[in-house]
Amino acid sequence: MSELLEFQQELVADVQADADAMGLVTAEAFFEKVVDLLSEAGEINEANRSYFEGKRSLYQIQVDGYGGDPADDSGVLTLILCDFMFSDDVRVLNKSHIERLQNRLFHFLVSSLKLEFREQLEETSAGFGLADLISTRWNSIEKIKLVIATNGNFSARSDADSLEPIEGKPITLSVWDLKRLKQFMEQGQARADLNIDFESDFGGGIPLLPASGSEDSLESYLAVVPGSQLAAIYEKWGPRLLEANVRSFLQARGKVNQGIRNTIRDEPHMFFSYNNGLSATADGIEVRKTDAGYELVHADNLQIVNGGQTTASLHAAKKNFSEQLERVHVQMKLTIVPREQSEDVVPKISEYANSQNKVNAADFFANHPFHIRMEEFSRRVLAPAGLEGYRETKWFYERARGQYADERGRRTSAEKRKFDAEYPRSQFFTKTDLAKYENTFDCLPYIVSKGAQKNFGEFANKIGKHWGKDGAGYDELWFKRLIAKNIVFRTMERLVSNADWYQGGYRANIVTYGIAKVVFDAKQQQKAIDLDAVWRVQQVSLELRNMLLAAGEVAQSCIIFPPAGIRNASEWAKKEVCWKWLADKEVEYPRKSDKVLITEELAKSRKKEAQTSAGLDQSVNAEIEVYKLGNQLWSRARDWGRERAILSPKELGVLEVCSAIPRKMPSEKQCAVAMSALTKLKNEGFDG
Repeated sequence: MSELLEFQQELVADVQADADAMGLVTAEAFFEKVVDLLSEAGEINEANRSYFEGKRSLYQIQVDGYGGDPADDSGVLTLILCDFMFSDDVRVLNKSHIERLQNRLFHFLVSSLKLEFREQLEETSAGFGLADLISTRWNSIEKIKLVIATNGNFSARSDADSLEPIEGKPITLSVWDLKRLKQFMEQGQARADLNIDFESDFGGGIPLLPASGSEDSLESYLAVVPGSQLAAIYEKWGPRLLEANVRSFLQARGKVNQGIRNTIRDEPHMFFSYNNGLSATADGIEVRKTDAGYELVHADNLQIVNGGQTTASLHAAKKNFSEQLERVHVQMKLTIVPREQSEDVVPKISEYANSQNKVNAADFFANHPFHIRMEEFSRRVLAPAGLEGYRETKWFYERARGQYADERGRRTSAEKRKFDAEYPRSQFFTKTDLAKYENTFDCLPYIVSKGAQKNFGEFANKIGKHWGKDGAGYDELWFKRLIAKNIVFRTMERLVSNADWYQGGYRANIVTYGIAKVVFDAKQQQKAIDLDAVWRVQQVSLELRNMLLAAGEVAQSCIIFPPAGIRNASEWAKKEVCWKWLADKEVEYPRKSDKVLITEELAKSRKKEAQTSAGLDQSVNAEIEVYKLGNQLWSRARDWGRERAILSPKELGVLEVCSAIPRKMPSEKQCAVAMSALTKLKNEGFDG
């Protein structure tokens, strides 16, 4: 079996599993899966499902979704069409097939500008909402991106290819076919396949100065990039040029930097002096030697890891200050990072580099202690069998893309069956899923509605602020309650899909708003959903389901029937005022609702009990570990720390006691000090 066919079968199985878990048809599940990837790759900033299929005159029309309001995306309108089919073999797609799909999107775009077409659509439908948005924003739209996602194999390559403009507005087409999806999903992290030819496409090579320090250092260069050239590169590739975590950071924080814009406008000749420049990485580059020195002519997977705000600001200036931009130059530090080292190296480059808006890499990267701890819990903590299960299982947290597939893929058939029993596919979740659950229960459904990457950026920022010294609040009970939120969220997805009041469309918005409404209303009574009970039985009780359904119906009404003057429900759901509108609504919950709610005081007391119990366990474990390590190791640690003056007198005294085991026995508190001292020594280079 070819690798591509095997990937096709795995993708279809995943889509079917997602459809079953979320109560979706497979086409919707494929859309949800693909747009998460496109968002992570930087192809789109966000995605809203807005399905419409029909005919106008002789033309077939189809659209599956769009990339958010162009007003929030520098005037870029992105239309998405999905082409998903079941097949035993890999479908081979020719150019004419892609052109047919492309024409369906194009004719929806053109039709949306016609009043008679819009008047034929139901005003509460997703198709009308998108058509009306296109018509309303048309004068401010500067660029149109058509994106086709398919589980077929396209024989050609189409990535930001230029099409015939419409009313002077440039149009590009990108096709994400099976081969391209496979390539991206197997990269193990969010780095887009992006190859830049500076000489052929962007006016010429960039002068380079080799800057590597020694043979064992990474290949590095210094460059000065013309502002107009950098703006043109961003014009073509957009946010895909920004490393994924920088992209999330910028999305969470908003618009173009005013100070950078003012420098471009008023003092372009001083931009190089005032601006901190860019830090960038690439998988590989092509360098040419000229009479004047070296030139960068081609870069594989160029990614800006610091300086995203500068890059976006230069692009924004291209329209209004094009003459000044010709006088702008930007310094760039370029490091060649082999892909296998990127997860370790890129975060450090981003964290240590300076920029106008410093990116706190600890907030975003998969190796932040928060994600590592959640991963450790997910591999260790057994979930109860529940009311319908027959064995304990685990919930698999994927902190870096591809972990689940890698863990499963390297096993034999028998081991895979065992793995599937331990980690059911339905109990797999990612960083963006986690952020969605948490922000929903924090009553931020309007943030969740902004899409996976923007929502994750907001959540990551919160974790960065609240983690503190050791993330003490994010303990095992926090993880168990997270899983309970996961169960509630997925249950709500199925409930909405099957509800007799559900009118179709905006399901994702209804789900997050409905849950947030239940949480909010409970909080008004100083109560909370009993997440510990959900964890124990691994499902949602009938009483809580009825509460969720009641809130969901009111949420749907608020979303699809907005105040006068608002015509796009997806965009309305992203506004805080939409949430405030729902928060003020009264929901008639069924009786027996109190059965699923507990007082906030009880929830807090359970957390204190769990922390006390965990502290006792940790204390016992520390004592066992101290004895197990033995007096010889503690003697070496004491001497090593004393020679380097690393340890405090108290720590030296405790290690002195440990060195005398079993003649002297350290106390419980001394064992804790000893383990802390050992960690300190290891961080300084002690290897035992």
